[in-house]
Parts: sequence; C-alpha cells; structure tokens
Amino acid sequence: MALTIGNGRLAIEGVLRVARQREQVTVSDAAFDRIRHCRSFVDKKIAEHAVMYGITTGIGELSEVFLPPEQIKAFQKYIVYSHAAGYGEPMAEEIVRAAILSRINVLSQGHSGCRPVIVETMRDLLNKGVTPVMCQKGSVGACGDLSPMSQMALVLIGEGEAFYKGERLPSKIALQKAGIEPVVFEARDGLASINGSNVITGMASLQLLDADTFTKTAEIAAVMTLEGLKANMLAYDERLHKIRGYRGAIECAENIRRLSADSEILAQKDKKVQDAYSMRSTPQVLGTAKDTYRFCREMIETELNGVGDNPIFFPDEGDGVVLTGANFQGTPIAFPLEFIGMSVTTIAVISERRTNRLLNKNLSVGLPAFLTEGAGMFSGMMLTQYTQGALICENRVLSHPAATGSIPAAADQEDFVSMGMTSAIKTRQIIDNACGVVGIELLCGAQAADFRKPLKLSRGSNAVYELIREHVKYMKEDRPLYDDINKMAELVRTGKILEAAESAVGKLK
Repeated sequence: MALTIGNGRLAIEGVLRVARQREQVTVSDAAFDRIRHCRSFVDKKIAEHAVMYGITTGIGELSEVFLPPEQIKAFQKYIVYSHAAGYGEPMAEEIVRAAILSRINVLSQGHSGCRPVIVETMRDLLNKGVTPVMCQKGSVGACGDLSPMSQMALVLIGEGEAFYKGERLPSKIALQKAGIEPVVFEARDGLASINGSNVITGMASLQLLDADTFTKTAEIAAVMTLEGLKANMLAYDERLHKIRGYRGAIECAENIRRLSADSEILAQKDKKVQDAYSMRSTPQVLGTAKDTYRFCREMIETELNGVGDNPIFFPDEGDGVVLTGANFQGTPIAFPLEFIGMSVTTIAVISERRTNRLLNKNLSVGLPAFLTEGAGMFSGMMLTQYTQGALICENRVLSHPAATGSIPAAADQEDFVSMGMTSAIKTRQIIDNACGVVGIELLCGAQAADFRKPLKLSRGSNAVYELIREHVKYMKEDRPLYDDINKMAELVRTGKILEAAESAVGKLK
C-alpha cells in the first residue's frame, strides 16, 4: 500500500503512516503536470530577466541585490550551504520523514516553481529509506524551518549526511547504496526545497496523534482510579454534559461510562455524595483537551495542504503572477503546538491528584497507606508520587509559551518569527513526561484493584489490568520501581494500554 500525494487532502494520519510506519509514497501524474506547468512559467520569467525574489535576487536583507544570469544556478546551492547552520543532535528519523512528506505535498500543488526532479528525489528518499541528518535546533519558525530543511536539501545534491539502514553516512554514499542519483540545483530549486514550516508541521502532526492516544489512555487511567476509590458515577451522567454542551466533555463522559460499565466495585453502595474535583471534573478537563485537539487538527491540516513558500507563482492568472509574502510564517503551527502542550500538562496534573487519593489512606476509601500491605516496614508506592511531581514541575516550565518569544534576525528584515521549533521540541518532551505520570496512575490503579478483590473490575479496566500484570507484578513488599515505571510509561506511549481497553469496549471517542 502507498500514500498518493497530489490527488486530495493529506491528513495527519497519512503523515504518521509514512513517518513512523514507513509506508511508501507516490506522487500523482496530475501533481507532476502542475509542477512542470509552474516551472515553465518560472523559466519564462527568468529568460525575461524579471525580478523574482530568491531567484534573480538575493534573500532576506539582501533581496535588493540583483543577480547576474551566470550566478542564478549556483546561488541555489549557496543558499542551502549558508542556511545549513543547525546545532545539536540529529532529529528522530520519523520527524525528518514527516518533514519531507510535508514539503512534497507543498511542492506538488504547482505554485513553488521547482523542477519535478526535486519532488522525485524527495519521494525516493522516503521510499528507499535515506533519512537526512538534520540538527534538532536552529529553526526560528520563519522563513519556515530553513536550517534543518537545508540539511535535507544538502542530501538532495549529494552533500551533508544521512542515515541509511542504521548507519550514519556521507549522503553521497547513502544515495549510492540506495540507488538514488543526486540532483544539481538549478534556478529556484534550493529555496523551494527549504522555504516552509515543514519540520514543525510534521512534528505537530505526530504530536497531535500522540496527544490523542495519551488523552484516551488518561481516561482509562481515570476509570481504574475511580474504581479503586469507589467513585460516585453520577458525575458522568450523559445529561449533565449534554446540558452544558461541550462536545469533548460529552465524549469523555461517554468513554468513562463505557469503560466502567459492569464494574462490581462501582456497584457498591458505600459512596460519597460528591467526590473531589480531580475525580468528577475529569470529563470537563479532558474534554477541553479533546476540543482543543480538534482546533489543532484543523490548523495543522490546513498547513499540510496549503502552500507555505515564498515567492509563490500563479502561472494561470493572466500572463502569470509572482507574489512575495510570508506564507512561510510558522505561527499557525506554533500556537497549536503550545495548545497541545498545555492540554497534556493539565491532564498530567489532574492524573497526579487522582493518584494522590489512591495513596493517601485518609482519602482512599479503605485502601491501605501507599497501597502496601505492610505500611511502616514498607513504603509501597509512596515515591511514585515524587516522580509524578518532578515530571509535572518540568512540564509546567515547558508549558510556558515559546511562541510569544520572537527574536529578530537578518538585519531586522526578519523581525518577527514564530519560534515554532522550540514549541515543537518542548511539546514532544511534555508528552513524554506525561506518559510517565499517567503510567504511574495506572500502576497504582492496578495495585488498588488487587486490594478490592474479590470485587471485579469493569470489563475495560480488567483488560488493562491483565496487560499491566503481564509486565508489572503485584507489589507485596517493597522493590525498586524505576523499571516498573518505565515499562508503564512505554505501555502508555505506544498505545498498548489503549489497545487493550478498546479490545474490550470498542473504539473510544
């Protein structure tokens, strides 16, 4: 199976399949027709000695410098050389692949003016497993992700470095091994390869899907805790949430009802009239995240399917039009990335508060202190809450927005930038930390379930409990917990917890 670019809209799920699952990519004939048509217009304008930004002129503050014809081709190589100025460790291969796919989709719309061979070679990098080495840091999110995308463009011309079959190689060798011919840039090719917010758009696509998986897993963790605490389930009644009207809260409450159905523990009569906020506010809090993700998806998929470039060519308008603007500006992606990070951090905070109620014998409705049989001699799960606190503290710092932190560059020609890459990097870390927090809640929820026996968990919780016990055994006496915590975080991160629950109750909303 292959993902076809150029015949319709690209969804974030398509990005995931190519980036993470290495699905093959094809580019439609219609897309190549558009690319060739636009390129013919660009060649015509070059022959007419037209002034076109980044083709017959310099770039940035040097855009008023007109290039003589003999410099036009070589200039594209030097753009890439000068802009490949990143710092730090290589980006994960899935991020690089997502960025390349995003750029292919931009170029395939036929408004960027590159030659078809540029798109063909990018496609071949994906299909043959050549992944450019791109430094994590150096992009300010305008003009797009110039620094990392320039490292990708170096590989197109057989320079820079790339990963191939687990090896980090000079790209010339990686291309040879994969059977890919390097290209020689001509007019427009270099700038067209790099001038968009494609790295942060690829990262946002993956992070939004990861955040969605995380949030559904947090619902599952909440239900295990609700069972452990013998919760009053009136707070999840459909009527409460419908009368307020938020779609996310309605969906979250429905998920909780489905996950908790047929629980013998929750059928018991010894309940409080009203539980703490961290329990009964779960639909309102997690539901807000769900609604936020819907907005984020709209923004990210708009960027995925829009033309983020400069200049932009309209070959079919009259004799053809060339417009310069700022469609590379990363703010439309930086904001959603911030919103995702804030949402995930908030979910982690409420998860820790529920965990606290499982561990505190004064709040746990009869569970032993710190979920251990021998409190005093044993400390049980006490220290897991410390780890949650440390992760949440870091996430609160990371949730401070980078997208408000513009720093001017390029002699003040580029005097407002999105800082979207910083938003993307920290949001990735927020999600990872939050998986640890919810993993700990699940760890404690499973331990609490053992203390509630012989009463049975709901069908959904029991499926998750059985998965947890395949990886983490019941804690009868104290043992080092770091390995258990990391295993639990991985079960959250990879979606295994969600898969187990959905196998029992069907797809969650």
